Amino acid sequence: MRLSLIAAVSWLALVAVASAQIPAPEPLAAATVQPERIILNLTADPQHEMAITWRQAANSPTGRVQYAVSEAGPDFQTRTTEVAAKSETLTLDVQEQAGFQATYNSVVLKGLKPSTRYVYRVGDGTHWSEWFQFSTAGKPGEKFSFIYLGDAQNNVLEHWSRVLREALREDGKAAFMLHAGDLINRHSADKEWGEWFAAGGFIHAQTPSIMTPGNHEYGRPVDDTGARLSPQWRAQYTLPENGPEGRAKLKETAFYVDYQGVRLISVDAPLLHGDEAERAAQVAWLDNILAHNPNRWTIISLHFPLYSSEPERDNPRVREALKPLIDKYKVDLLLQGHDHGYARGAAPTPKGEARPDDDATIYVVSVAGPKMYAVSDLAWADRKASRTQLFQLLSVEGDRLTYKAYTANGVLYDAFALQKDKAGRKTRVEMKPGTPELWAPGKEKKANGDLAQ
Repeated sequence: MRLSLIAAVSWLALVAVASAQIPAPEPLAAATVQPERIILNLTADPQHEMAITWRQAANSPTGRVQYAVSEAGPDFQTRTTEVAAKSETLTLDVQEQAGFQATYNSVVLKGLKPSTRYVYRVGDGTHWSEWFQFSTAGKPGEKFSFIYLGDAQNNVLEHWSRVLREALREDGKAAFMLHAGDLINRHSADKEWGEWFAAGGFIHAQTPSIMTPGNHEYGRPVDDTGARLSPQWRAQYTLPENGPEGRAKLKETAFYVDYQGVRLISVDAPLLHGDEAERAAQVAWLDNILAHNPNRWTIISLHFPLYSSEPERDNPRVREALKPLIDKYKVDLLLQGHDHGYARGAAPTPKGEARPDDDATIYVVSVAGPKMYAVSDLAWADRKASRTQLFQLLSVEGDRLTYKAYTANGVLYDAFALQKDKAGRKTRVEMKPGTPELWAPGKEKKANGDLAQ
């Protein structure tokens, strides 16, 4: 008995010492009176609208946006229009602090001119941001480019920041950025969301974003119907609301944007996988918007890959739901995340082999953050990489789409182009191994290149 008591006291003493060595968590910094976390989002009408969202201290006055057509000098300030924001002080039980409060502001500027450069600033009438600029979309068929980024997720400020900044260094005039889910690691950690915004800094305020949610934006396993979207998602982003009608869970997670001849579709992969009602709603909605699509190109972004690059992963429920529609409507490209590796290839056959048909859908899995998984020996992949952070630049002009993947240090690793004929059939052109030169399939042997394998 005495020995047990001594052992218990000793154990408690060790716990006390260990606890004393663990630093107390840093208090969560309050939102500031100065506008912060300013971000642009594309709307369903990018020719005539732009969404702006930002955060200020709790109980701040109603937010305001001042904007004007951009000019060469400062005189635009005499010609600004001012609009009131939708402002709401929210109480959020974030991971660091129950009852955290901040005022979230959002505005959708409407009636804008296509192909026009605008200048804007946000604030509350007393505290104002600096002036930022953005451009509206142009006509279908006009050339544009955008940046696609896989998971940021971990050590976002430390490691993801250089990837995002290198992408803007490579293409400073990208029309927007597309994020394929798992932007952060813990869905309700406000400090992690703060890192995500800090990593992009002014980039978020000048280059619009669209984003699809990943499993780390949800608070429970995705096969749990009680999975809860991050409380910050709809507060800090203003995304299109043209998803499945009447489905509150899919608001601003399943949506589409038509941009200069491209239909970009966000599918909420976690709810597609784990929630039967939302799964059925998304499949019916997707069938409809693919059937009634006036655009030359179709791109779907979702977090869970239909064909995983990681050896221990597979997403059969996602594949079973989407593959028939992708094949039926000849979707051009899927941009995915989740597997923390890189793989790119044509739609696999039932045996997992590459489709030789140029007209096949191209599937991409990519990662932008530092968390890495193994990459399988993939028969369908034309190019793959492990332990490699990448960003992708895509440009579209009329009947041609060009795709380039760069490593975090700015080295071109993968590239291909798709050319459509009048009937809409594609011809694929690959990057010549070891050079940035594109060459037609069949003229040289195609290499299944590996990086850091």
